[in-house]
Amino acid sequence: MQAEDRAGSRADGPAVGAPAGEAAPGETEREAERGILRQPKAVWATAGASVVAFMGIGLVDPILPSIADGLRATPSQVSLLFTSYFLITACAMPVTGAVSSRLGGRRTLLAGLALVVVFATLSGTSSSVGELVGFRAGWGLGNALFVSTALAVIVGAASGGSAAAILLYESALGLGMACGPLLGAVLGEASWRYPFFGTALLMAVGFLCIAAFLREQPRPARPVSVLDPLRALGHRGLASTAAAAFFYYYAFFTVLAFAPFVLDLTPYRAGGVFFAWGVLLALFSVVVAPRLQSRFGSPPVLCAALLMLAADVAALGYGGHRTAVFCTVLSGALIGVANTVFTELALDVSDAPRAVAGAGYNFVRWFAAAAAPYLAPRIEEWSGGTRMPFLVAGAAAVAGAAIVRARRGLLTPRAGRPEPGGSTRDGTAALTD
Repeated sequence: MQAEDRAGSRADGPAVGAPAGEAAPGETEREAERGILRQPKAVWATAGASVVAFMGIGLVDPILPSIADGLRATPSQVSLLFTSYFLITACAMPVTGAVSSRLGGRRTLLAGLALVVVFATLSGTSSSVGELVGFRAGWGLGNALFVSTALAVIVGAASGGSAAAILLYESALGLGMACGPLLGAVLGEASWRYPFFGTALLMAVGFLCIAAFLREQPRPARPVSVLDPLRALGHRGLASTAAAAFFYYYAFFTVLAFAPFVLDLTPYRAGGVFFAWGVLLALFSVVVAPRLQSRFGSPPVLCAALLMLAADVAALGYGGHRTAVFCTVLSGALIGVANTVFTELALDVSDAPRAVAGAGYNFVRWFAAAAAPYLAPRIEEWSGGTRMPFLVAGAAAVAGAAIVRARRGLLTPRAGRPEPGGSTRDGTAALTD
């Protein structure tokens, strides 16, 4: 996730009694909540397209068994739909910043959407699991161009400061993750091909909305190098955030990609389970996480969320059917909290521009999203049962919490630092001589 430079000002100044240049505790969250709905059309167009983009991630969840039956594929083969998608997304991350800084945010978004429309349509025409995996890889490239630029564009065009923009983006993520499985279930009941065609149609609508409402934003004074995101990972705070997120995302995508086979539900029922999961993800991302951060701080909240996620996924693997359903839904709340905290830390923990820091962070975490769907069914085959993949996922979440605990002194957001072009890291205009 990235954010470009933006000149602007906060809606309100610091509260009485707060140190100069700082907001009173909880003020940032209140400002964000007040400003999240007062946005220009360009922001809503981008956020709406982001919802559809994130729908594409969970779209295949309820229809994975149907795809396996329709294409005569094994669970490990079908899991490559996630692996190819996220592997290409991860590899493309350092490139997306360079592309966006040269083409501009608007053109990059449109290019990404166009690729998604093409490859989502082709996915629906696949005659073999190999074709489908290949088309999902092309879809992943388009999604990388879009998702990596969308937050940058939202922050650049949003009113109410970067806190409101991040919450709006997390809302789009949660809504998309909730609606994706629901759309997959409704359309997939007739045929596993229809969800892909439906996504292509929705992304085409998003393309038209962005083309109509979003103007090109100013480009950075210096084009971003492909190596800049990798250099940004040399910052100890950002490297620690990315490392913890790697283990967290392994647990996250074990639930997303492997749980449907364990639940063994019809597309409608699986869609309902993951819709409830996505609703909790959205609510806890936008409403609960900021309040917890304001009261306890980011590292303690993140540690608690990761440890609770570890216990949850372990119970998912060891419990009965009802327990598995309950733990799958509950994981959405824990993932929602972790998503918001990780996003804010990745953007603000280092002194690198948000666009560069976000690209480096995404480069690391999406590799875990690619690894989990590939390894989970193979661990099941090697161990002879469904418990071990979830135990490994739980251990990964504990490892993420251990990194956060050990490096907690480095995980402090750096607000107010100047960005290239004269804006500060919190979106306010930097003072110039």
